[in-house]
Amino acid sequence: PDAHRSHSQRPSILESKNSLDLSEIMGNFSYDYSNMTYPDYDAAPCHNQYCPVFQRVAPTFLAVTCAAAALSTGALLVALAKRPHAWVWPQSRVLVAQLAAGTGLFAALLPLVATGIGQGWRLGTGLCRLTHLLWHWSLFAQGLLVGSGSCSTAWCRWDPRSRRLAVAVWAGALLLATPAALTSGTVADLETSCIRRSVDVLSTAYLLHLTLCLCLFLLLPAVLLVATLAVPRLRADWGPGVGVSWLFFGLWVPYGVGLAVDFLLHAQLLQPTCGTFEHFDYVLGLSKGLGVLHCCLGPAALLAARLC
Repeated sequence: PDAHRSHSQRPSILESKNSLDLSEIMGNFSYDYSNMTYPDYDAAPCHNQYCPVFQRVAPTFLAVTCAAAALSTGALLVALAKRPHAWVWPQSRVLVAQLAAGTGLFAALLPLVATGIGQGWRLGTGLCRLTHLLWHWSLFAQGLLVGSGSCSTAWCRWDPRSRRLAVAVWAGALLLATPAALTSGTVADLETSCIRRSVDVLSTAYLLHLTLCLCLFLLLPAVLLVATLAVPRLRADWGPGVGVSWLFFGLWVPYGVGLAVDFLLHAQLLQPTCGTFEHFDYVLGLSKGLGVLHCCLGPAALLAARLC
């Protein structure tokens, strides 16, 4: 785009289809113009510096997070194997094992994504979409596991009932993650990149994906919190195990809010200012980075709660 457009033009429409959208992990407002300058309503220069910062910081952050997740998940699995009878409802062994599997799947994708950010994505659109599918599959599975573990005793033992529930949770999570794969893709710029959103913000696939993410990150924890406060039996079951597993929601709620604001800005239901243009990428990126930490903090917290 021409940097000398009329200053009456809003930043909300200064979007290039060839811009490098690095929202693979930390999210991006899609105004990725590196060091380019654009005018605001009042001709004030707007600089978006997010992309170069993201490319420097993200690979190291993901590598450290992956290593920490491997250590904490491994220690949790050892504790599950060594002391199988130490895990009782609501922090049941069956539930904890599945949460460990979810965080393990999530963390296993981090080296691939870190390499893609640092070196450019050279694996094609198919593997880009598969990565997003597995990524969101693990997130939806963990959210459903935490939700079902907060309001049901089905995970107390591994019987036909809990096995059916496990199949339903993982199959349902895979189905819910499918729109994420449909909305992702690759874009060629100075380097090939695998992006979170390669379709229009008002497309059916993206609207479905956004709705499912908001249901997982915002609506589900809100409903569970209200139910816990309203139902005495659920309050009685509240303990360290449930509280620790809710760390998942606590870390991802800010990103859910960021996604909602991001949609409103892209749909031009909110008009961005120059400050929004310059800083919202960082806000959304930090909120997603906070959510990513669940893969190492979650297993560590579950293990610490059990040891204490």
